[in-house]
Amino acid sequence: CDLMNFEPSLVYGTLIRRYKRFLADVQLDDGREVTAHCPNPGSMRTCAEPGWRVWLSPSTNPRRKLQWTLEVVEAESGPVLVNTARPNGIVSEAIERGEVAELSGYARLQAEVRYGENSRIDLLLTSPDRPPCYVEVKNATMGTESDVVAFPDSVSARATKHMAELAAQVAAGHRAVVVFLVARTGATALRPADEIDPTYGSALREAQDAGVEVLAFAADIKPEGVRLGGSLPVMM
Repeated sequence: CDLMNFEPSLVYGTLIRRYKRFLADVQLDDGREVTAHCPNPGSMRTCAEPGWRVWLSPSTNPRRKLQWTLEVVEAESGPVLVNTARPNGIVSEAIERGEVAELSGYARLQAEVRYGENSRIDLLLTSPDRPPCYVEVKNATMGTESDVVAFPDSVSARATKHMAELAAQVAAGHRAVVVFLVARTGATALRPADEIDPTYGSALREAQDAGVEVLAFAADIKPEGVRLGGSLPVMM
């Protein structure tokens, strides 16, 4: 299964409101009003304006409470991927295809492997001939006054904890990388959102100083699916 493809095909509508974090009311183009699951634990600041066009995926599971999932919103700059369940698959598929030069040459890729203190690493790359590489994937969507996207869009103690755990892996002789999927069309760079979560910004810089590699890539968002795009600069 191609993780980056939207299957079945998407359905389009207009956002009425996003509320209770995980719910969004949408008017479909056929006139129906539906409540969609919104798989995004953040604030979705700059990503959830009422009246914006949205892309939904339908569920084929009859037992599922909500039959629709909010995937993409159309901001002024273009589509924004807001489904935070997607980036791990997008990044892992690009790595397996050899499209991420910085993370190429590993024999095995595993997802959601336990490590640290009650954490799971998004992707673990291993080979017999080199140290393991721990890869944390983040979905960055918050627009700023410029074309720079900032992360996170709400205070995230979990994201801060992950930075310390990645630094600990480097100290243990392993490799650790944080990959930002900059999932907002038109973005030219990524930066930590110190105005939202200065603690995370500090933790990211400390992790980089400790040897954690920080990478950012654009997301190429189309109705048929999402691919990893080109590398973007990280403004620390």
